[in-house]
Amino acid sequence: MTADQARDPSAVEHLHQWSEFQAVMSAGSVAHTPHFVLHQWQPLDKSVTGSGFEQTPALFVDGVLMVGALTPKRWAKSAVTRNLIRRQIHAVSCEFEKNLTATAYVVRLRATFNTQKFVSASSDALKQTVREELKQLFGRVSTA
Repeated sequence: MTADQARDPSAVEHLHQWSEFQAVMSAGSVAHTPHFVLHQWQPLDKSVTGSGFEQTPALFVDGVLMVGALTPKRWAKSAVTRNLIRRQIHAVSCEFEKNLTATAYVVRLRATFNTQKFVSASSDALKQTVREELKQLFGRVSTA
């Protein structure tokens, strides 16, 4: 059995290429919370091309849920905090997998968490706060 066969086909895929992130973010944002922005890929309508044009290959596979997490150093100085936030983004996206349109999403951190309130870079309080805000974010675009 190969690694591809062992992989769960319904699992949420991760975005890896910077060009994928850029494409999704250029499509615009669909939801905001105080610390996060959610961008959703809007597939272009397939139009018939003339004889002088070649169709460009699709950037994303239809019917596959893909999620990317952007956690800039500007808003989360510590690598521990950035990794905690990224892990929570992917965990919450898996929880909402059944209720999301199968397309590409990017969750972008856009504000810092109060370092006076969250003294530890990876505290349980920070994890819970991030998780609750991400649930609100994904809940705004959920189809259920």
